[in-house]
Amino acid sequence: MSTNVLRTADAWWVVLGDRAVPVDTKAVTTAELLADRAAVREAALSGDAGTPVADLVALSPVTTPCRVVAQMVNYRSHARDSGFTGDIPPAFFRKASGSVSGPEEAIVRPSHVKFLDYEVELGLVMGAPLPIGTVVEERDLPSYVAGLVITNDVSARDVQLTKTQFYEGKSYPTFTPTGPYLALLEDDDFAHLLDLRLKLSVNGELRQDRTLADMIVRPAQALTLLARFQTLDPGDLLLTGTPGGTALKAPPKPVEKIGALLPPAVKWKAFFKTQAKNPHYLHHGDVVTATIATPDGRIDLGEQRTTVTDAH
Repeated sequence: MSTNVLRTADAWWVVLGDRAVPVDTKAVTTAELLADRAAVREAALSGDAGTPVADLVALSPVTTPCRVVAQMVNYRSHARDSGFTGDIPPAFFRKASGSVSGPEEAIVRPSHVKFLDYEVELGLVMGAPLPIGTVVEERDLPSYVAGLVITNDVSARDVQLTKTQFYEGKSYPTFTPTGPYLALLEDDDFAHLLDLRLKLSVNGELRQDRTLADMIVRPAQALTLLARFQTLDPGDLLLTGTPGGTALKAPPKPVEKIGALLPPAVKWKAFFKTQAKNPHYLHHGDVVTATIATPDGRIDLGEQRTTVTDAH
C-alpha cells in the first residue's frame, strides 16, 4: 500500500487517516526525504497518536528548485477537445519550477491574462536518476518513480496561443499547484495506476473526470521518450497530461479553416472574441478542487483546493 507524506514549513509528516505523524528526518528537500525512506517507514509504524491533519498547513510536497516537465495532449478526450485527429506525436514542454505552489495557495492571475484555464494532471515524482538513453519498461517503473502527486497545469491561454510556445503561459508563479500528499508507492501499487481517476471541479461543478486508461502515452513509455534528450533526478516532477474538459476547446473545423487564411493578429482577435463568451475560464474568487484516487482508496492523493485571485 502507498504511504502518504505531507510537508509543512517545519516538518514532513506521514498521514494516517485524519491524523499525521512527524517524520524524524533532517531532510529539507524532496530528494533528501526520498533518500530517507527508512524514517518514513518508522513514522508510519510508530504508533504515535499524531496531530490532526486539519491543523496542518500543507505546502507542496515537491520542493524547488527542481525540473518540471510536462506531457502535451496525452489523453484521448483532451485530444478530441483540442481538435486532433489521427496519431498524435508525443511531445514535452518545460515549466519553471517557480510556478510550483502549495495545495491551498491562491492561484494568482496576472493582470494581463484574460483567459485562465485549469488542467488536472497526475504528477510523477522521480526517485532515481534517469540518464540519457534509459529505456523504461513497465516492470522498471518502481526503480525510477518514487511517488505521485496531484498537480494543476494552470495555463494563460491568451499568452500560450498567441506566442505559440508553452513556457511563459504555464510558468507564472502559482501556476503549478501541487499536493497535498506525496503518495510513496510500493512495487505492487504500480499495477493499479490505470485505475486512478482524475477529477477537477470549479465552484462545485465537475469539469474533468477520467481515469488513466484514457492516457495515450503511459508513464514507462513517456520516461523512455523523455530520456532521449532530458535527464531527470530524484525529486524532479513529470506532469503526465490532462483529460478533456478544460475551458479551451478547438473551434469547429470550418471556422478553423477560415482562420488559417487570416493574418495571425486578425485570427487571434477573432478567436478570443469568441472565447470571451465561454464561461468556463477561471475568474477571481473561483474555487478549484482536484482529486486523484483509485476507487478502492488504495492510492489516494488527497484533495487540492485552491482559490483564484487577481494580481494587484
